[in-house]
Amino acid sequence: MATAYIPYAKTNTLPRLLQEGLGNNPELDMFYTAPTTLENFSSQMTSKSAQFSLENRTILADCLHIQYHHLNPTASTITQIDALRRPTTFTVTTGHQLNLMGGPLYFIYKIISIINLAKALKEKYPENNFVPLFWMATEDHDFEEINHFYLRENYLEWQHQSKGPVGRLSTKELDEFFSQFSTHLGADEHSKALTELFKKAYLNQHNLADATRALVHQLFGNDGLIVVDGDNKNLKRLFIPIVKNELEHQIVLNEVTKTNQALKQINSNFKIQVKPRPLNLFYIKNNLRERIELNNGIFLVLNTELSWDLEGILKELEVHPECFSPNVLMRPLYEETILPNLCYVGGGGELSYWLQLKSCFDAFNVHFPLLLHRSSALIVTSKQYKKLQKFNISFEDLFLSSEELSTKIAKTQRDLINFSDQKQHLKQQFEELYRIAKQTDRSFLGAVAAQEKKQLKGLTNLEKRLLKAEKRKYKAQVEQAVLLQSALFPNENLQERVLNFSTFYALYGYDFIEKLKSELNPFQQGFSIISL
Repeated sequence: MATAYIPYAKTNTLPRLLQEGLGNNPELDMFYTAPTTLENFSSQMTSKSAQFSLENRTILADCLHIQYHHLNPTASTITQIDALRRPTTFTVTTGHQLNLMGGPLYFIYKIISIINLAKALKEKYPENNFVPLFWMATEDHDFEEINHFYLRENYLEWQHQSKGPVGRLSTKELDEFFSQFSTHLGADEHSKALTELFKKAYLNQHNLADATRALVHQLFGNDGLIVVDGDNKNLKRLFIPIVKNELEHQIVLNEVTKTNQALKQINSNFKIQVKPRPLNLFYIKNNLRERIELNNGIFLVLNTELSWDLEGILKELEVHPECFSPNVLMRPLYEETILPNLCYVGGGGELSYWLQLKSCFDAFNVHFPLLLHRSSALIVTSKQYKKLQKFNISFEDLFLSSEELSTKIAKTQRDLINFSDQKQHLKQQFEELYRIAKQTDRSFLGAVAAQEKKQLKGLTNLEKRLLKAEKRKYKAQVEQAVLLQSALFPNENLQERVLNFSTFYALYGYDFIEKLKSELNPFQQGFSIISL
């Protein structure tokens, strides 16, 4: 069947700020560049070209060649990287944590969104090149957020202790995890393909950053996707002016605070996604990543003995820029400083904090990209689709709570057992009998009334008996419907936020990825229902 689309407003899956933003509320226009239409990319290219130098392009391409060296990239990948040296080439970007096997499904949806966006842009602007670029969050240190994934109902977790940048983690310990993973796979062709994906990505690479790049390259390298690791000294050197400005003037705190206040004035119910800190930087070295704080003119690295005055920390920045790591609010600034980027594609939470940053970008004189919500999808197997039809459940019904779904099904069934029309018809018949009795023998009026009462009572009793039988029937149907909903919304959460792509890859192989690429349209801003 063809993909069905449900507007986000009917699924209640986006933050309110994002539902109203990006073209839906004129009061929010000041927090982003422009609506993300194909036509608006023209002015983006003009603005970005004026700001992004050929020197920066050369540094970026050289770094990418080094980062890809261990993969023995194909000629097409090398060509794609080298295209970034030219002023007519731009990127469209998404990013994600280094979750094992990509983590939840929306990791795949993000990447397909930028691949399809780059294709659409090439059709619209054939004289330009557009590289879909995946940004790895290698400097994050929240290991507990990335060390697991769900293969169907099986929770698989990497047991390890880590507090430093996850991209630098050694993958030597993943042999045991691989055994755990392969246990839940069959011996069929698709399962074997998955085990090979894992081996080439994780067991044949030295650290988690290289492993993630290898995984993404295996899945999407032929689509022209390029993966970048920002944990790089030469790329960080391009970011020195921004970091210096932050250390000297705390611009992020000042600008984001003003934006947050403005958002709350527009609508007090807007959730502020991220609160700025006085300094929005970390210090990283080896397996250490700790916040930098300013205390009475002294810059301190928390939980260490490291400290500098302003002159000292600026010298450290100049000599070791690789040691300075942006937090969640400064990472977008870093991305847009080192990439010839036109558009950032992200989820609801991500774009909510990007909407906090427009004035901050202006203060740092960094061009703000267009913003686009990634594709969202619910995968429904053919067997599940048949059950939905059997139970007369619409796709929109699936986004109700289990209680709301149960109530709706029960009400629908109850409405089928209603003898109101029959009772009304019976009363009309007895009105004729009353008329005849009055004209012939009025003594029969009592008998007619008694008969009417008896027959109405008989209809009422029959209605009750049928309703009782129907209740037994729809009770089983409600239970089956809720069970189906639970399968499509595991742990009462969106499927795309729980299941790993391997759940479907094990069933359909790479055809699953191809199906997603053919169905997901980055400009179709609704929830896609895809039947396999």
